[in-house]
Amino acid sequence: MPRKIRSKKEITVSEAKKLLEAAVEPNLFQLRTLEYASKFSKMDSSKAEELVNLLMDRFMVDRKDAVQVANCMPGSIQELRAFFSTGRKRIILTSQLEDMLKILDTYR
Repeated sequence: MPRKIRSKKEITVSEAKKLLEAAVEPNLFQLRTLEYASKFSKMDSSKAEELVNLLMDRFMVDRKDAVQVANCMPGSIQELRAFFSTGRKRIILTSQLEDMLKILDTYR
């Protein structure tokens, strides 16, 4: 029987890993997703949430963009610019991207 969705929220891969590790009897799909999350999570789930909130507050980016940045942890301005180049109403300056990279470096 399908479950009812109560709410939707973008979460990082690290947060998904934490949720899946808490599953009592995970099914095959959950086990595969946990394997993926274990392989590709870049940081602890609490640090990931802290980083997402910091990016949203300081740079006024959408949660979905902040989550993608936290998931990928880009290492250069060119990589970071790829997240904000399409469909944006607001242009993010190079100086802001440099500041964002400095913040990302503290979370590596």
